[in-house]
Amino acid sequence: MNIEVQRYLYDIQAAGEAIQTFVAGQTFDNYRADAMLQSAVERQFITIGEALNQAIRRSPDLERQIVKARKIVDFRNLLTHSYGAVSDAVV
Repeated sequence: MNIEVQRYLYDIQAAGEAIQTFVAGQTFDNYRADAMLQSAVERQFITIGEALNQAIRRSPDLERQIVKARKIVDFRNLLTHSYGAVSDAVV
């Protein structure tokens, strides 16, 4: 696997771990009341979607190997371009 693709996959893993750290011990109500937590989580989801999109561009076979890859990238696009339409429950 190309080193560039490996870096994107590492970024995806790191962002996922960051999300888990951010929300550990939090309730949904805590999340809804904390704009900084919301921003942090959404930013990591954007990173995941963008890194996956770039990895797939460089290694198209990844799209078949990663479950719901297209939906992950689409979610990134939604957060980035239609952020007002995304509910906290969806995030």
